[in-house]
Amino acid sequence: MIELTPIGRVESELTDRASAPKQGLEGAPDAWLVFEPAVVDALDGIGPGAELIVLTWLDRARRDVLRVHPRDDRANPLQGVFNTRSPDRPNPIGLHPVQVVSVEGARVRVRNLEAIDGTPIVDVKPVLRLRLDT
Repeated sequence: MIELTPIGRVESELTDRASAPKQGLEGAPDAWLVFEPAVVDALDGIGPGAELIVLTWLDRARRDVLRVHPRDDRANPLQGVFNTRSPDRPNPIGLHPVQVVSVEGARVRVRNLEAIDGTPIVDVKPVLRLRLDT
């Protein structure tokens, strides 16, 4: 059994999938990550300019989809969802690279988040710059 408890929710001008960009860098408005009071201490050290990976539960996604036309473009050949960023997938976990604009208590304003309003937040991790060449 796997159990996920949302640690917050997205507040965004984006209210439906049709109006949301496919990726945050494609015109997503600034949005807020609003955290539950019980996890606010976990935000310690996060400030403006920080780059984060936000993990969300895409609660309005379909879970029965295994193949899609990438970017919903029928000109693209069908691909397995594990080879795409489609929100529709067996476990609809969203992965969103964002940049922090400001932190106000339990609220973190971010850029480049394409998640729609009300999307549950599952986790947040810092972006690490690692060198893989040795």
